[in-house]
This record gives sequence, structure tokens and C-alpha cells, in this order.
Amino acid sequence: MSRAVEELNRRLLRARDTIDRAYAEPLDIRAIAAVAHLSPAHFSRCFRAVFGETPHRYLQRRRIERSMFLLRETGRSVTDICSDVGFTSLGTFSRTFREIVGETPSGYRRGHGPVVTPHCVQLVNMRPRQDRAVSDKPLTGPLL
Repeated sequence: MSRAVEELNRRLLRARDTIDRAYAEPLDIRAIAAVAHLSPAHFSRCFRAVFGETPHRYLQRRRIERSMFLLRETGRSVTDICSDVGFTSLGTFSRTFREIVGETPSGYRRGHGPVVTPHCVQLVNMRPRQDRAVSDKPLTGPLL
């Protein structure tokens, strides 16, 4: 990979991180492209080539992912969640949610409750991970 391609990828990752961090704020392509130090049109083309979707669609999907969590885990109203994740129109939020998820926000809430995992699964996932190569070696010496 050439140095120029590597630098472009870093800029695009920086822009995507900005979207992930500030998804609830009003973002436009011009502001996100400025983070990557690219023109808006060039940024959109490069972003789509690297990540497989336009920056606008990526932003919408991140907002919908967050709203799915809020719908499952809280009792807040759909309208409140809509504004919390950065949508300014309830109609646009509902239409986008249905396009991405396949059902309305209210329907999703009715069919999906909080995610509950058994305690043993939580403990396994909270343990620090060891390097596979180190953990496969036989133990020698005293165990303290």
C-alpha cells in the first residue's frame, strides 16, 4: 500500500470516528470532509469506496443503531429518542428506522426487550484476554 493511500485511509478513519463520536449533533458533509482535509465531493467518493456506503448513510445507520439500544433499554418516548440521536423530524426518523431495521420504532420496542445475558457469559466477557500463544504454553514452576 502506498504512503498516499495509507494517509487517505487515516483521514477517512478520522472522519468516521468523528461521525461515531458526534452522531447526535447536526453534522453535514462539509464539516466531516473538513476533518479529513478533503473537498466534500472527493470525501464522499472516497468514503464510499473505502467503507461501502456514503457518509450520510453511515451517519443515519449509527443514529439508528443508537436508537435501537435506547428503545430496548429505556422507557423514553420515541420522540425523545428521535431528538437524542440527532434526527430533527419524527417522520424522517421513522422512515429511516423502517428502511434500515424493517419495522417501525414502536414495533421494534414491542418486539425487543432489554438484552439479558447469563451471569457466566458476562463474567467470561469481562475477563482480561491473554495472548493465545502465551496461554497455550504448559505451566511450569510453582503456581502462586
